[in-house]
Amino acid sequence: MPAHRTPTPGQHQQMIVSRFGLIFFVAVFLAVCIGYRLVDNTVIHAANWRRMGDSTLTSVKPVYPIRGEILASDGSILATNLYFYNVMMDLRCEGFKIIEFTQALPELCDSMAAHYPPYDAKKWREKFDRQLALPKNKRSRNFVLCRSMPKAEYTRIRETFPFFRDCTKRSQCGLKSDAILKRSYPFGSMARLSIGRVGQTAECAEVHGRSGLECALDTLLYGIPGVQVRGLSTRGTKYVVDTPAVNGYDVYTTIDITIQDILESELGQMLLDAKAEWGAAMIMETATGDIKAMSNLELDKKSATPKYIEALNRCVLAYEPGSVMKVMSMAVALEKGYAKPVSREYPIGHTYNFLNRPIRDTHSPGSLPVSRFIEYSSNIGMVKLMVPHYTSNPKQFEYDLTEMGFFDRLNSGIGGETRPRFVKDPKLIDLSRLVFGYSSAIPPLYTCAFYNAVANDGKFVRPRLMRGLRTPEGVDSIIPVDYVRERILSSENAAILREMMHGVVWCEGGTAKILKNDLVEIAGKTGTCKIALERPVFDENGDSIKYTTPFKGGYREGHYRVTFCGFFPYDNPRYTCIVVINDPQMPYRGPAVSSGVVLKNVALKMYARGMLSENPRFDETSGSGDGPILYSSLDARRNHIVRSELNLQKPRALRQPADSVPAGCVPDVQGISLREALTRLESRGYSVAFEGAGYVASQSPAPGTRASLGTQIKLTLRHD
Repeated sequence: MPAHRTPTPGQHQQMIVSRFGLIFFVAVFLAVCIGYRLVDNTVIHAANWRRMGDSTLTSVKPVYPIRGEILASDGSILATNLYFYNVMMDLRCEGFKIIEFTQALPELCDSMAAHYPPYDAKKWREKFDRQLALPKNKRSRNFVLCRSMPKAEYTRIRETFPFFRDCTKRSQCGLKSDAILKRSYPFGSMARLSIGRVGQTAECAEVHGRSGLECALDTLLYGIPGVQVRGLSTRGTKYVVDTPAVNGYDVYTTIDITIQDILESELGQMLLDAKAEWGAAMIMETATGDIKAMSNLELDKKSATPKYIEALNRCVLAYEPGSVMKVMSMAVALEKGYAKPVSREYPIGHTYNFLNRPIRDTHSPGSLPVSRFIEYSSNIGMVKLMVPHYTSNPKQFEYDLTEMGFFDRLNSGIGGETRPRFVKDPKLIDLSRLVFGYSSAIPPLYTCAFYNAVANDGKFVRPRLMRGLRTPEGVDSIIPVDYVRERILSSENAAILREMMHGVVWCEGGTAKILKNDLVEIAGKTGTCKIALERPVFDENGDSIKYTTPFKGGYREGHYRVTFCGFFPYDNPRYTCIVVINDPQMPYRGPAVSSGVVLKNVALKMYARGMLSENPRFDETSGSGDGPILYSSLDARRNHIVRSELNLQKPRALRQPADSVPAGCVPDVQGISLREALTRLESRGYSVAFEGAGYVASQSPAPGTRASLGTQIKLTLRHD
């Protein structure tokens, strides 16, 4: 066996040097690699690494602004934001008193059933038992008791319901609430289509306006979203507002709640009486163009009983207008000089054949001066007056109206506004129909605006729904009155037209003589039109959004659309109103007895409330009445609800005013709401003054007192 050789000192030293050299080169190589990566990460690709770090350690989410409010002309809130609460229980919270909860459960279920249907006590008990049967770590942390309730409901549950009222700390009962900010409309469906509604859109998951003013002014109402960023801190990560949100502007509308209430009530009642398909109406302030009220009601075909609901905003949709178009035609004739002198006589008769097509008059005598064409609503007269001046170019009639500004976009702020349109490339036969309201499609908004210009001495003021803004800082700004055109026709011709329209109500041949009354002098024009076949236009979701009317698509035989548009008081016009009713049944098929009566009743109620005169005419009478036993209603259904809520066992415990009263005597309105009292008194021809708030506590003159029409009834209200 060979002997082990010991390395010499030289060999030993060489081995040590070799090993250290290898370690040195490895260290240098690692240092170079580290240096390269350091430079690469901090210089070459620094931006990429910072972006990756930010995405890992931080995140960004929006800060949503608070949507602005929509206000009535007097500052009343039409649309606002309110917090509602989902009330829940955490059945796994530490300290939860499970024994006490189990003992109080039957009584708690009774309380829940009494206040939050449709679940009865048995159903609530089953829901709770299913949770209690689970192990504690499997029970719900968000067991819902009620959704979208005001804060008062949460307080009532916390302070008055069994089990919860006995817990001194929230952790003992697990009761909690989740706040949700929702858009709220204090006046419910009143002016719903004018105000509009909000919701998520196909383009954006955020809540934006979808109709009406909510949509038209969404940019102002919505505000500007902010940004909050989650970043590192000494206690981990948290969100910090980087860019604060800018809340939306508050919008002052021109809507007058009182006028809106009157208009909706009168239109709704007439639609019920006439059994019509739908009705649309609006009231405009003559001097400013402010739209004080707008109502669109349509028969609810799903309801078992006749009921009208807000549907399409037909005030801005275009329809053949009928004879209300004669005012526009006469305006052109006056401005061009065709109708002067207005004393010129034309042979009329009842039938006139134009290009072998009969034109009929149902009201006119054998001959008429131009000044009475509007009064008698003469189709033949308008054709003989207008058509000879356009035989070479029937399109010129449209050009003349365009020159006056009739086709200018109104930009009223109402969502879905459309402009008037005439039949394309009209022939002479088309023109003969255009001048009295066929072969055209005109939105009621445009008709009302034109009539308003006539009432306003020819000044074409722009209709508007918005009169001012309030910034998030609380600074108000008023938007000045604007004009579509400074003048649509001369002051002289406007006065002639007003006199012609006055004759419609006040002269012998007027088609609306039944609207004559001694309190409010009304002037206007009736219009009747056969209903053209309509075809719906659908949006991308398949929802019908509007109707179009083909000019030559035929008509529904025996069906008519009636219109009355006018202004009041005649001597000093303050308001212009248009009422359109589609397919009223007999005996309401005439425009005067349906649409005209709505306008008349609105004018009289406005007069009775002192809105047309500082001193409504009334005769003083004396008397006093006793106070009511308990707040009640003329609606038996409401009384039943009140009786059941108060657990009143005796039917006589809730008093109701007598329904009948002798003619000429003041009805009893004590104990009912102001709105019902106004309806009962004003329908009998009395004016009303009131003070206080709540239900009617007393009235003067006393119930049963004889009082003439126009007498002012003074009501005292209270809410104790």
